[in-house]
Amino acid sequence: MSDTPTAEKAAPGTTLGHLIDGAVVTSQRTFESRNSSDLQDVVGVFPEATREQVRAACEAAKRAFPAWSKTPAPIRGELIGSIGKALEREKEALSRLVTREMGKTLKEARGSVQEAIDTCHFFQSEGRRLYGQTVPSEMPNKELLTYRRPLGVVAIVTAGNFPIAVPSWKIIPALLTGNTIVWKPSEDAPAVAYAFARLMEEAGLPAGVLNVVFGQGKDAAGEYLVDMMDEGLIDKFAFTGSTRVGRHIGEVAGRNLIHPTLELGGKNPLVILRDADLDNAVEGAIFSAFGTGGQRCTSAGNILVDAPIYDAFKERFLERVRSLKIGDPNKHPEVLYGPFINRRFFERWEEHYQWGREDGATLLHGEGRITADSRPAGFVGDPEAAYYGWPTVWEGVRPGMRQFQEEIFGPTINLVKVDGIADAIRTANAVDYGLSSAIYTDSREWAYAFKDGIEAGMTSINNTTVGAEAHMPFGGVKGSGNGTRESGIWVIEFYTRWHAVNDDISGKLQLAQMETAYVEPKPPVAVEELF
Repeated sequence: MSDTPTAEKAAPGTTLGHLIDGAVVTSQRTFESRNSSDLQDVVGVFPEATREQVRAACEAAKRAFPAWSKTPAPIRGELIGSIGKALEREKEALSRLVTREMGKTLKEARGSVQEAIDTCHFFQSEGRRLYGQTVPSEMPNKELLTYRRPLGVVAIVTAGNFPIAVPSWKIIPALLTGNTIVWKPSEDAPAVAYAFARLMEEAGLPAGVLNVVFGQGKDAAGEYLVDMMDEGLIDKFAFTGSTRVGRHIGEVAGRNLIHPTLELGGKNPLVILRDADLDNAVEGAIFSAFGTGGQRCTSAGNILVDAPIYDAFKERFLERVRSLKIGDPNKHPEVLYGPFINRRFFERWEEHYQWGREDGATLLHGEGRITADSRPAGFVGDPEAAYYGWPTVWEGVRPGMRQFQEEIFGPTINLVKVDGIADAIRTANAVDYGLSSAIYTDSREWAYAFKDGIEAGMTSINNTTVGAEAHMPFGGVKGSGNGTRESGIWVIEFYTRWHAVNDDISGKLQLAQMETAYVEPKPPVAVEELF
């Protein structure tokens, strides 16, 4: 197919296209979004953005920035509230679209749409709280003030496993603080992104404030958007995805003196100590490992089990694994997880079976792809309609093994034996990632030792490694991110810059430090001579 761009514009609601400067823009080259649970079902056909179209979207955002940034913040907040109302109205339809397109269970899909709604509710009121400060000056008749200013054009690239919640974490605060946006959503969930963007337009966003370009990553729309930093068209880059791609984005941003938001991978530890409530720990471990089929950056990668309870936990855990319900979440809402989001995720996951054998780990449960001839007892539906993976459990996994160290984006978990809290912390920290973590224990001393010693951006005590709330900071350390955070008031810091203003009303030149009238000390007082 030709890559020649077209400026053809379609009437709203008739063509699924890029959203650039308030218009639906098509391309001659297209790609299909298919139902992850039924690969014969085409959800939508979307245009593949050309470099020229990505550049046009950035230029539209740059043109829209002056007016949008001057819109009073409380008014921007009210618009964010309108987006939240639209999401509430369409919650069920959006949730079913998420389930259809990327394979998340309906319960999880509803939760992810609710996360976007919660984000809108939170940031609506923040439009009235973009506080600066007044600072006392050391000179008379002078005031010092600070203001938050928007950065400019924000480029956003998001992943397909949370196609509405995670984009909302970036888009909503970026809009609230007065920035304009070019968003390249995941090619695995473009229909959800298109619906979300149209609802934001409905709320009243002016043309050019939010621009959406569709396409692949490498050698396509995603890479073109990264290149726009070198063209001076981007002032901020926000990315959710792999650590490898995040490092590249960080390099390009660095040479352009841009501070990117990088939310990257994880190999998250879940620790279960000898005094833990095993029933609670097993349930938390099951969802941490297998929720969304393990396709979360916060999914548990290694379960570190205290030696005295290792065998008891292993027995209960495997019993639950064998009873898991897996299948098409569109037809079977009771399943714990559905298919892989796409074929490449499945093929990448399948490689880890070879890693485990080469490392000398022991496979306790799992047979790779679920097929008609190889399916767990709890599988429901047609295994040939999509890419489903067996829930996979390994033991005999140790630090240094590839199986222990690398993120495995799928329904796989390692059982690792440790001896006490100190060993658990050392072992948990023996990876290059530091996103999420969890510990199950009834000891406050051990829980506090863990939260103080773990190298992670987030920690749960007696809960899962997964999950987030709209008013809490989300992000990691080490290979999981660059110290930036999503959600809550903390994210505002990464979509604004501080502006310091020195307002001198004295009518004359005053030189701080050089002419400051410091109080002269008097002769020292000898206390012993006073009495």
